[in-house]
Amino acid sequence: MDIDTALSLRMTSLLLGARSKTDVPGIVEWFGAMQAQDLNSVLWSLGVRLPGITLPEVVAATERGDVVRTWPMRGTVHLVPSADAHWMLELAGVRSLSGVAKRWEYLGLDEKTAHQAMDVLGAAIAAGGGRLTRSACVAALNEGGISTEGQRGYHLLWYVSQRGITAIAPNQGSEQTFVLLDEWATERNSPSREEALAVLAKRYFQSHGPTTVKDFAGWTGLTMTDCRKGVDGAGLARVDVDGVEMWADPAVLDAGPATGWWALPGFDEYMLGYKDRSMMATKEQVAKVIPGNNGIFQSTLVRDGRVMATWKRTLGKKAVTVTVLPLAEFDIEEARPALEPFAAFVGLPLTVKTLP
Repeated sequence: MDIDTALSLRMTSLLLGARSKTDVPGIVEWFGAMQAQDLNSVLWSLGVRLPGITLPEVVAATERGDVVRTWPMRGTVHLVPSADAHWMLELAGVRSLSGVAKRWEYLGLDEKTAHQAMDVLGAAIAAGGGRLTRSACVAALNEGGISTEGQRGYHLLWYVSQRGITAIAPNQGSEQTFVLLDEWATERNSPSREEALAVLAKRYFQSHGPTTVKDFAGWTGLTMTDCRKGVDGAGLARVDVDGVEMWADPAVLDAGPATGWWALPGFDEYMLGYKDRSMMATKEQVAKVIPGNNGIFQSTLVRDGRVMATWKRTLGKKAVTVTVLPLAEFDIEEARPALEPFAAFVGLPLTVKTLP
């Protein structure tokens, strides 16, 4: 198939065409993991795939225990099915621990202190009713005799979650909270390593395909050998995209392509889910989406799978103002229907501005 066809099929995989999932847990399970280092971004990543849902409704859905945020791969926060958090941490998340000794040396930590932090946070959260704010977790560490100066506090919160003791729950107000993962995830799936690789491959390619094994490796942080093992067991379809071997879910191929306009958050899987983004944007456009190549992604306006503009929103008392920076030629009125759902999501009338 040609690139245009492959790209439109990706939009189907990304649940941006005909929606086949009707709730937050269904979407998260379909993806396997959704980039969630920026909370507002992942909430709209869910909202854009659930037409008519509002921000408070999405937040309420994340409180039910079906999904949770943690560091399952690449040392980055993702939203995952709660029942899968443990095995994902053990399969891919553990790779982030390979350089932890060097990090400890820089921060003045050691294995004894890190394990002490696991005990202190576990006990504090249990004593706090099963949930504590980030500041309360940091206070508990300090009270337990563990300094959180500099970057030590963040590192220890990450480490304890990486070891499967805690996980990030929805915010209380504007503050992050932590829970005990075993208590939050009332069910726990325990596939074998071979099964886990196949499940992860199945979910990645059904939600991102057609794409390459190299992209899968970049997404998971796993070795190419493990990624090929996962692909072999996932029941995927091989497709040739202008001479490049890619893989996709047969059901997505049967569903067919999706076209149209979408207003996507900067950290959406649409961009974050691929190492090679050349199908969606030119090098010049990618440089605008990730200015300075600093890992901070701008929100994108997308037409037929290709980046057309970046956008920023400003929430006011009476309206949400969206400022659009075009990266290609188009009539802004074409894109406005893609921005209206976001305004409805946050419950405000829409005002659109464009920058030259």
